[in-house]
Amino acid sequence: MPLNRSQKEALVEQLKDKFSRAVSVTLVDFPGLTVSQANELRAKLREVQGEIKVSKNTLFRIAIKGTESEPLVDSFQGPNAAVFAYEDPVQVAKVLMDFAKDNEVLKIKNGILNGKMMDASGIEALSKLPSREVLLAQMLSVLVATPTNLVQVLSGIPRKLLYALSAIKEKKQ
Repeated sequence: MPLNRSQKEALVEQLKDKFSRAVSVTLVDFPGLTVSQANELRAKLREVQGEIKVSKNTLFRIAIKGTESEPLVDSFQGPNAAVFAYEDPVQVAKVLMDFAKDNEVLKIKNGILNGKMMDASGIEALSKLPSREVLLAQMLSVLVATPTNLVQVLSGIPRKLLYALSAIKEKKQ
């Protein structure tokens, strides 16, 4: 059943909100995806604060105008679904890549991350990155290592002096 004009305008507003809130948007091709597979993908994406939306390309093109994802406007050809990542784009990319491995009907086309276009190989590389928490922990360990090493080096001088004095004391006894 076709949508009337007011329903289309409401849908465009919803899509515009999704495009403007999303940290990354990935376009996927989904011919032959069954309803149960689509529901499984939706559930997995929901777990990582992601969302998949299927709509007409003309509505996507109208909604994307004026957002950071606007460079994707020429990619809306053929059957498309837009996958939105609202918090951690790495986790959403991992879910997509894992799902695409298990279900060959899902094809990743391209996407955008913080205003920068990515092709399918870029999204695959993104999926191989560690999560945000792991990256922050690694950066913190690097930041903590430098002062720790400095303290150890500076404390080595008095320690060696103490060892030398202790050895002289033992020798005289």
